[in-house]
Amino acid sequence: MRESRHVGSHVARPADEVYAYLCDATHLPEWAAGVASAVEVRFVPPNEHLVLDHDVSLPDGTVTTNSMRVLRDGAGCEVVFTVRRLEGTSDEELDADVAAVRADLESLKRLLEGDR
Repeated sequence: MRESRHVGSHVARPADEVYAYLCDATHLPEWAAGVASAVEVRFVPPNEHLVLDHDVSLPDGTVTTNSMRVLRDGAGCEVVFTVRRLEGTSDEELDADVAAVRADLESLKRLLEGDR
């Protein structure tokens, strides 16, 4: 079994608005530093559960499946991304992946809350 780490960020915006923004993959470069134009991202179909699971296809042909959710929290929400340890990933590499996701989610928070 592979290790998972859940990284979340609270966003002071309605969950449905955040979800609608995130469903549009063209927004990824605005907040996700690890997404380059050579990467293809395919989300699951829009759904009432605010699930944003997606496959990322890398230029070398590698495809990773990522779990992501928007959780309602009163007038705001929490965006949660699950970082899974890939085979052969060291502890340091996993820590770096988690830190990168945390930074991306903080960028998303600043962007959506208007604190640029």
